[in-house]
Amino acid sequence: MSERKIPLRKCIVTNEMKPKKDLIRIVRSPEGDVLLDPTGKKNGRGAYLTNDEKVFLLAKKKDVLSRHLNVTVTPLQYDELLEARPKGTGGK
Repeated sequence: MSERKIPLRKCIVTNEMKPKKDLIRIVRSPEGDVLLDPTGKKNGRGAYLTNDEKVFLLAKKKDVLSRHLNVTVTPLQYDELLEARPKGTGGK
């Protein structure tokens, strides 16, 4: 039996290719809202971040989500995404 292919995605901050399940998807909904997508299946434009507090803070500093999602992401929204992320894997 052949092994299943593991889907890889690139973190938009670190540019590392990692398994999809190790990253967090941030999505811009068709209405323009920026949300955390724990299922990875929500409708809209998505971007992947490594589940690490340092990566989220660097994304906030460089404002990378605004560029990748083509919408203005405020510092408050970055803080909300940081608080809402699952803490079980990866970061502090």
